[in-house]
Formats: sequence, C-alpha cells, structure tokens
Amino acid sequence: MESSSWLLMANIAIWLGIGSYLCLLAHTQKQLDRRIRQMELLNTESQREE
Repeated sequence: MESSSWLLMANIAIWLGIGSYLCLLAHTQKQLDRRIRQMELLNTESQREE
C-alpha cells in the first residue's frame, strides 16, 4: 500500500472512532436527562404530599 492509502485508512479509522464516541455521549446524555426528569417528578410529588 502506498503511504497515502495508509493515511486515508488512518483518517477514516479516527473519524469512525470520534463518531462512535459522540454517539455514546449522546446516548448517555439522553439517559441522564430521563433520570433527572424522573427525579424532578418524584421530588415534586413528595413536596405536594407534605
């Protein structure tokens, strides 16, 4: 393989890694948002009971 081919393959691999990491972060953020909303609802309900 020529050096430009290796450079292209490495570039693709790096961008795939970055894209995968960003997808993982987005998924984790959605889960955290859901948990926070749940906790806020539970907190609101417990304050109404007091």
